[in-house]
Amino acid sequence: MRRLAARGAAGDAGEAAAPAADRTDCARGRGRSPWRLIDLRAIWDTGVVLPAADWKGPSSGVAGRRLNKAEALSSVRKAQFERLEAARPRGPGSRERGPVLRMAGQQPPPWVLAALLLCLPSLGGAIEIPMDLSQPPTITKQSVKDHIVDPRDNILIECEAKGNPAPSFHWTRNSRFFNIAKDPRVSMRRRSGTLVIDFRSGGRPEEYEGEYQCFARNKFGTALSNRIRLQVSKSPLWPKENLDPVVVQEGAPLTLQCNPPPGLPSPVIFWMSSSMEPITQDKRVSQGHNGDLYFSNVMLPDMQTDYSCNARFHFTHTIQQKDAFTLKVLTNHPYNDSSLRNHPDMYSARGVAERTPSFMYPQGTASSQMVLRGMDLLLECIASGVPTPDIAWYKKGGDLPSDKAKFENFNKALRITNVSEEDSGEYFCLASNKMGSIRHTISVRVKAAPYWLDEPKNLILAPGEDGRLVCRASGNPKPTVQWMVNGEPLQSAPPNPNREVAGDTIIFRDTQISSRAVYQCNTSNEHGYLLANAFVSVLDVPPRMLSPRNQLIRVILYNRTRLDCPFFGSPIPTLRWFKNGQGSNLDGGNYHVYENGSLEIKMTRKEDQGIYTCVATNILGKAENQVHLEVKDPTRIYRMPEDQVAKRGTTVQLECRVKHDPSLKLTVSWLKDDEPLYVSNRMKKEDESLTIFGVAERDQGSYTCIASTELDQDLAKAYLTVLADQATPTNRLAALPKGRPDRPRDLELTDLAERSVRLTWIPGDDNNSPITDYVVQFEEDQFQPGVWHDHSKFPGSVNSAVLHLSPYVNYQFRVIAVNEVGSSHPSLPSERYRTSGAPPESNPADVKGEGTRKNNMEITWTPMNATSAFGPNLRYIVKWRRRETREAWSNVTVWGSRHVVGQTPVYVPYEIRVQAENDFGKGPEPDTVIGYSGEDYPRAAPTDVKIRVLNSTAVSLQWNRVYSDTVQGQLREYRAYYWRESSLLKNLWVSQKRQQASFPGDRLRGVVSRLFPYSNYKLEMVVVNGRGDGPRSETKEFATPEGVPSAPRRFRVRQPNLETIHLEWDHPEHPNGILTGYTLKYVAFNGTKVGKQIVENFSPNQTKFTMQRADPVSRYRFTLSARTQVGSGEAATEESPAPPNEATPTAAPPTLSPTTVGAPGTVSSTDATATVATEATAAPIVPTTAPAAVTTTTATESPPTTTAGTKIHESAPDKQSIWNVTVLPNSKWANITWKHSFGPGTDFVVEYTDSNHTKKTVPVKAQAQPIQLTDLYPGMTYTLRVYSRDNEGISSAIITFMTSSAYTNNQADIATQGWFIGLMCAVALLVLILLIVCFIKRSRGGKYPVREKKDVPLGPEDPKEEDGSFDYSDEDNKPLQGSQTSLDGTIKQQESDDSLVDYGEGGEGQFNEDGSFIGQYTVKKDKEETEGNESSEATSPVNAIYSLA
Repeated sequence: MRRLAARGAAGDAGEAAAPAADRTDCARGRGRSPWRLIDLRAIWDTGVVLPAADWKGPSSGVAGRRLNKAEALSSVRKAQFERLEAARPRGPGSRERGPVLRMAGQQPPPWVLAALLLCLPSLGGAIEIPMDLSQPPTITKQSVKDHIVDPRDNILIECEAKGNPAPSFHWTRNSRFFNIAKDPRVSMRRRSGTLVIDFRSGGRPEEYEGEYQCFARNKFGTALSNRIRLQVSKSPLWPKENLDPVVVQEGAPLTLQCNPPPGLPSPVIFWMSSSMEPITQDKRVSQGHNGDLYFSNVMLPDMQTDYSCNARFHFTHTIQQKDAFTLKVLTNHPYNDSSLRNHPDMYSARGVAERTPSFMYPQGTASSQMVLRGMDLLLECIASGVPTPDIAWYKKGGDLPSDKAKFENFNKALRITNVSEEDSGEYFCLASNKMGSIRHTISVRVKAAPYWLDEPKNLILAPGEDGRLVCRASGNPKPTVQWMVNGEPLQSAPPNPNREVAGDTIIFRDTQISSRAVYQCNTSNEHGYLLANAFVSVLDVPPRMLSPRNQLIRVILYNRTRLDCPFFGSPIPTLRWFKNGQGSNLDGGNYHVYENGSLEIKMTRKEDQGIYTCVATNILGKAENQVHLEVKDPTRIYRMPEDQVAKRGTTVQLECRVKHDPSLKLTVSWLKDDEPLYVSNRMKKEDESLTIFGVAERDQGSYTCIASTELDQDLAKAYLTVLADQATPTNRLAALPKGRPDRPRDLELTDLAERSVRLTWIPGDDNNSPITDYVVQFEEDQFQPGVWHDHSKFPGSVNSAVLHLSPYVNYQFRVIAVNEVGSSHPSLPSERYRTSGAPPESNPADVKGEGTRKNNMEITWTPMNATSAFGPNLRYIVKWRRRETREAWSNVTVWGSRHVVGQTPVYVPYEIRVQAENDFGKGPEPDTVIGYSGEDYPRAAPTDVKIRVLNSTAVSLQWNRVYSDTVQGQLREYRAYYWRESSLLKNLWVSQKRQQASFPGDRLRGVVSRLFPYSNYKLEMVVVNGRGDGPRSETKEFATPEGVPSAPRRFRVRQPNLETIHLEWDHPEHPNGILTGYTLKYVAFNGTKVGKQIVENFSPNQTKFTMQRADPVSRYRFTLSARTQVGSGEAATEESPAPPNEATPTAAPPTLSPTTVGAPGTVSSTDATATVATEATAAPIVPTTAPAAVTTTTATESPPTTTAGTKIHESAPDKQSIWNVTVLPNSKWANITWKHSFGPGTDFVVEYTDSNHTKKTVPVKAQAQPIQLTDLYPGMTYTLRVYSRDNEGISSAIITFMTSSAYTNNQADIATQGWFIGLMCAVALLVLILLIVCFIKRSRGGKYPVREKKDVPLGPEDPKEEDGSFDYSDEDNKPLQGSQTSLDGTIKQQESDDSLVDYGEGGEGQFNEDGSFIGQYTVKKDKEETEGNESSEATSPVNAIYSLA
């Protein structure tokens, strides 16, 4: 079963709509609704549109002829299917929703261009004025600049223009007025400026050659055509010649010159014999660009024919033939022996002397060539020589432009198309044969005729507006610019105070109606010219719409579409789009408005359906138009036809079930072998299937189901194989998804021989990817049973091979098939076959002899495997003897892979041999290897050790080498042990840790570095071999001089106030000498401003410093270093603290890390704040939507879904696998990472499928993580997995993720949001409660319980309740001004409002921590009294609410 996605719209978000081609005005008429209907088809960025199933061909506005559907599809079908086959994903069970059909790089059909021109106006270009408005002339059609005509036809020179009023025309010839009325042969077409010169009544066309120019004029200005150079085609006759036979020696070069007569245009040259037989050309004989025929070397067969040059003239359609050349070849072998033609050295066999190459064209070693920009550059090198030379091309200082360069004429010519300035430089051709080589250098210069940088455009202004015309062109040499107005030089035109010329720009200010005119810009150099017309029109026009009203646009879901709204007005109106008559202007996000008024919807969704209104406004008014957009579901084939194998005479049914938008008319058609299917009486075509009765051999082939609507289509393809009665099914399932091949089967061993066997197998299915290789593996049951080894590799075209075997191996074979997808499973093993035994033919490798102790030598080797044993009881004969003494060989037979020789002298060389042996005999004589016995510790130490101090941290050593016999092994190195004994400073503790410096090899000197200055050191030397250190030398002492100190420790800067700064520090950890003081450098800075540096010097005992700030605003940077007599040491740097009011950097808000999805039923996250804990229960867990990257999963097998980051978290298994797949999606891309247990260099494949079941794969090279998927659709759900490219069975778990939306829908009004309404209700309720409580308290007054014991008795005038509480008035209940409400709702008073003054005389009251009075007016603690009285806290409205709660 194969899938071919050929939907015209639904498959690609980059598709827009195109008009139906069966109406030239893009309209399908009016239905029940008043909307004007336009069916838009798929138009891609590549400019290619697919026809619909009901498309009948292009509809030309003139002829209106139609093509039938078969003709329309046949021209592109093959290319379409090839691209689909190449693009669709491969794999078992894949649903191939591949890319929509594209024909990149091909010319689109004419109906595509017509649809684009009629229904989709350009997004840029010149401004067009409606023809009902007054406007200057504009040239719309003209003949080419170099106009060559056929002398047998009438001459036609075209010139057409538009304008209002309609323009009149006149011509100039050779810059003089051409009076048409005086010449009866010349006429001008009606309502046109096209000239017709009629020769039916006689006359010579040559009399009318010259340079013509057309002028189109109305009352607003004059427009000019190009200067048209009229030439009459010429095809002169060849002059008669008497050509003598050309005599040439065999092997010599020869040039036959053509010299055709000059024609206009130049004729096409080709060589033939006089009997009109073409001359065979090759790298030895070829035609040059100039028409000559070149022989690099002449051979005797060349005189079997004659040679005639022919010239074909284009306009006259005639061929003229030159008199033929005849050759006479002088040769040393007059007989043309045909057997010599294939002789390995044809030239020497015929006695032709070989010679080095030489150039026939061009001559010499260097030449130059000039070419114009945009033209083709043709370089040619033709060389002679024996043997025929080969030609190679190079560019000096760079490579040939691979995208533009191609080789012609057997590599003798190099053509570079569309030349640009970068192609200039030096090229050289290299001609070489076995005798030598030569080269020719061609210097290429690229010039340029003028070409536009800014072509002047029509300028439409309102009265009083400013504007400019710009005319910029480039060329080589630089072109000159000349301005004209209405065909006259600007200098001679009447002055215009509102116009200013500034080189290539004309500036208009405060333009008035009188400024209307047509301006011409002429830019030219020696290679050509450009002429452009641009008019200035001054209009006052209110906005108007130029497109039909109430258009109906239909588009497929998820496609890109464009709503057009062409408009005009002066001043230029501003255009805005609205949807459904409300909301803000549509621009940004998913919408984009172009300058011409078109509204692009980047990806159409269901919610985008509706009525769109475009409104154009200027100061004179406004105009509007409406477009109705309908979004349709895509067409999908959800049950595709499957590949079938049927016997002849049976019945076959191919299913094709389709899902489509019900509002669109569905058409299902079938193709057979990519051609329309003729449904015969043996076939039955239904809506969802095709049935074939009585299948015959002619029914075999591919069947394609095409489901199409007016807007899109979908394809699916299957292959039907028909079997004869005894036929074997043929494997032609070329359109299936590619997969790894099936395992080979039925392995058979034949042709059994002593050292070989033939293995034959039956290949498995290749699964639509040809098998490239077969790998034969073997297993033997003696040395490594159960372990399979590669034996040999064979091409995929064979299924039988002779295997060369080793003696005495019990073989068992299996075969693995390989294609581009991967390897098959191994076949079932073959039967076993044991070969007969033989003596070994090789000996073990990697023989070594090394001592593990001072008195032994261990001999080791790599054991031989089963295929090299050649017999039973494989063993090794080990021989050794001392190298110097040449004593007799000692030997031993060993079954393992090592042998230890004991009681050996210390470190002496041995000769070693290891020979293989089995029961059939010994192997070949082994090679001799040199080994050494064990080493002992060295017996001597280096002597005469001398030390020379280099600087404060390094010393140089020199010593005498030890005698070689005292090393007792291999000398590895001399080693110095040294340690710091003390510092030259008193009372300074130092570490006496021993350190070492190594000097490899047999050396006599070295350097010890990284010492501490101003210290006493001791040093000893030893010799080191493989066993270890030898005895130590005499201890040497030395002292290092002073150095610079380390940085002062604990450098601190404090700023107790704004006037002073305190600095403190400690002495350096390593003084490295006697300190002489400290140097402090500081500088003030404020932002980027830095003040002057100040230097302070202190005594060595000073460790503090106080500085008075001169600037309270600036900060200071301090650098402190200690000094010795040598100089200043490392510096410590600090800055003064920042002032309190200086802004400090704000920490970035924490971001949530990608979510980790664990086992089913659990959720974990790397960020503790974003963790959702669930239990692994049988009940499903409902996912929660949140902005954080948190993913919840269910206990079912469905994969998790997230809109942010997704990661499958698993523990790393022991075997090869892939886990921890992490997806970080955006709107149109996603980053993918994973972990795996494969080795380095393993390639992977990322497979992902969208919600439309479109499956895609991305191959990933080793170590290429992370990878980015860049072709995703916003807001779409995807499933993804990662598998090994070599073994698709090893795959990660399937993970599901969703891309974010590419744009935001219209923002909802906050007043309609539920949370906002609830919040407002809560605030209103709270305010209401506060008002009620305050009102009650103001009416009743509050009560404060008072203790019974009082220091001051109450007066009779004091109001008192029976419960002992005072009744305060309304004024007393009000909080004092300046009081503040605390966080717990109580009122905190800045000044006490409860003092003794308020209640009586004198006495010092006590106040608690919150400021309340606790004297004799303390609230009773008694429970009954508390319950019977209102709390004093009720005076606060907030506390009243707490009390109610």
